[in-house]
Amino acid sequence: MPKSRVVFVCSGCGQESPKWQGKCPGCGEWNTLFEQTVAVVKATSLRRALTNAPQALSEVASTGHERIPLSMGEVSRVLGGGLVPGSLILFGGEPGIGKSTLLLQVAAQTAESSKSPVLYVSGEETRPQIKMRAKRLGIEGGGLYLLNETDLDQIIAEMDKLSPALVIIDSIQTVYTSDIEMAPGGVSQVRECAARLVTWAKASQTPVLIAGHVTKDGAIAGPRLLEHIVDTVLYLEGEPFSSYRILRSVKNRYGSVNEVGIFEMKEDGLRQVDNPSEVFLSRDRQNTVGSAVVPVLEGSRPLLVEIQALTNMTSFGQPRRTANGLDFGRLLIITAVLSRRAYLKLGTQDVIASVTGGLHVAEPAADLAAALAIASSYKNAPVDPQLVAIGEVGLSGEIRNVPQIERRLAEADRLGFRKALVPVNARIKPPSTDFKLIPVRDIRQALREGLTAAREEPEAETGQCLL
Repeated sequence: MPKSRVVFVCSGCGQESPKWQGKCPGCGEWNTLFEQTVAVVKATSLRRALTNAPQALSEVASTGHERIPLSMGEVSRVLGGGLVPGSLILFGGEPGIGKSTLLLQVAAQTAESSKSPVLYVSGEETRPQIKMRAKRLGIEGGGLYLLNETDLDQIIAEMDKLSPALVIIDSIQTVYTSDIEMAPGGVSQVRECAARLVTWAKASQTPVLIAGHVTKDGAIAGPRLLEHIVDTVLYLEGEPFSSYRILRSVKNRYGSVNEVGIFEMKEDGLRQVDNPSEVFLSRDRQNTVGSAVVPVLEGSRPLLVEIQALTNMTSFGQPRRTANGLDFGRLLIITAVLSRRAYLKLGTQDVIASVTGGLHVAEPAADLAAALAIASSYKNAPVDPQLVAIGEVGLSGEIRNVPQIERRLAEADRLGFRKALVPVNARIKPPSTDFKLIPVRDIRQALREGLTAAREEPEAETGQCLL
């Protein structure tokens, strides 16, 4: 029997403490330390298999294993070009978002393209339940093996026997090891199981993809230290009532971070969207008030998104500011600049700004488009439907330059836009001969160039119902 000791573990960050404290020394949260009995486990033979003598960097062979390509181009893009042998990938998402569906599709496609089998370990569903999903997705399952097991020692034994090309574990919260005297999903169980999976993946040069539950605040359920153990962290996001899903990379040791893949949930599973810019744009934007388009960069991909804004006379003494898909701090800055530098009387107006399609935009390049949308709603003046706006709004009202404007304009030109508001110091060429660049120096000039003639406000008939 292994020796055990009593520690106090934070349920939020996984920080261990020898005694109870009201405030966690790691994350600073209050009343999150809980007493747990942890078994002291010595290094296993699996971990010792990775140890070797030191070697000079100049003597290390530079030839490595090639990435395993995937049929789903959007998943390959987020991973940086495919699966890296020996990598451990954490796949997170809210319940019902489509994690198991996408994992089963990836497993089936890898089994079809690879000569080696693929192992799908499920601790939450039985084999008949997985078969029902596979039948709905049109997956025959040749080369795809299912295993219903939660004991990690048994799972690793089956992995050694099968020698798969890919291992998928759904989910890490259901897996346990008997060396730890704790229920599955606990801090010590998740940490120890993840550490053993990392060691097995590195020793066998087999990619392992594990699913993790997400809490209400968007964090991986259990300790956040799991994100530091794995090589790649992927999140599947989406609005509750939308059919579109966004696969986002927030950590990748073998590729670029902040890459996104766009999928659409259909009856036969998740299907990748070939032209994602059309997802975030309205089909009819003619003479639309309070709407502006901006080309943003998600990783290495330019996307055209639509920012909508609405201003309304506040019913209370303090005006409200609401941001959906935009950084709230950036919205406050833009509103203040419009009030101070462009002389818009927004002090008595509620300002609501939103990004269509469920995408979250955090880069400052969307400042000018957000300012145009707010001013368009306030003045009731439409934005030119053939216009895109690119630029960061400074506190003095100047329009500042942003990186990679050429790539953003090329995407706008491909989708039929013919004008662009750009910073005056952006020395670039138009993407085509019929594309017009409009350099702007400050926010007032941008509003003059971007807004058309204001409409007349319709007179509301008091005392009558509109229905």
